[in-house]
Amino acid sequence: MKIRAAGLLLLAALGVHATTFYVTISGLGGEPDYDQRFKMWAEDIDGSLKRAGGDAKVVTMTAPTREQIRTEFGDLARQAKPADAVVLMLIGHGSYDGVEYKFNIPGPDITGAELATLLDHIPATRQLVVNMTSSSGGSIETLRRPNRIVICATKSGTEKNATVFARYWAEALRDPAADTDKNEAVSALEAFHFAQRKTAEFFDAQKRLATEHSVLEDTGKGEGERSPSPEKGEGRLASAFPLVRLGANAAAARDPAKRPLIDQKEQLEQAIDKLKFEKAAMPAEEYKKQLTQLLIELAKVQEALDK
Repeated sequence: MKIRAAGLLLLAALGVHATTFYVTISGLGGEPDYDQRFKMWAEDIDGSLKRAGGDAKVVTMTAPTREQIRTEFGDLARQAKPADAVVLMLIGHGSYDGVEYKFNIPGPDITGAELATLLDHIPATRQLVVNMTSSSGGSIETLRRPNRIVICATKSGTEKNATVFARYWAEALRDPAADTDKNEAVSALEAFHFAQRKTAEFFDAQKRLATEHSVLEDTGKGEGERSPSPEKGEGRLASAFPLVRLGANAAAARDPAKRPLIDQKEQLEQAIDKLKFEKAAMPAEEYKKQLTQLLIELAKVQEALDK
């Protein structure tokens, strides 16, 4: 009975309207080349998010101060609702002294612990942090929590060289090749795998020893995985987190009449993925019943979108 009730609640929740808030911050470069590079990657991400359509709020900050970041997060805390999602993307240089991670910005740097506190005050239950700075792996311990996905360009705080992961993360948000399941949306997990692969290819092509090894953590307790697999428990949240829409989905999301249908389609696809991961814990007949119900609803929504 509990499983059936959960299924009914899940279907009811699909009608909840949600907004995704994107905040991309490029930090200090330290020299003109890095300043330009970080700003360019941030603007690339900004353009992809805005072209994707839908009910999204996109904010891009270039070399902000700590106070400006606090102000932006304060606004988010007032605007966001529990059903919403928040995506924070950090591009630039970071540092780690063995205890504390810091993101390099003008004036006093902001710590990973302070970023975590700012995020904790935002009521949105679905959160994604993509820390693409050097030494970003040193921020995992303070940023991780249940229902928050943390992606870092480096596996630890000791990988201190400037990173290129952000370049390929930006590419993942506009390249259809990143959409491996061909549902015209790139999930956080798909973007991670794409950027990770492209980063490795960059070092191979340059015949250089790789100085960054990206990781993903979405269980709220891990150290980050190089090869996350939803089947093994790491990457489940990331696989069900739609990051950006592509193709027909993006076009539909820009149409006010079809935007609610796109939202519903994505929520149904997430519900189906979640149900598949929970299959082993429920009776076969109950699983089949819930899956059939969700697939029927998905087919109805797709039919409406195709009109």
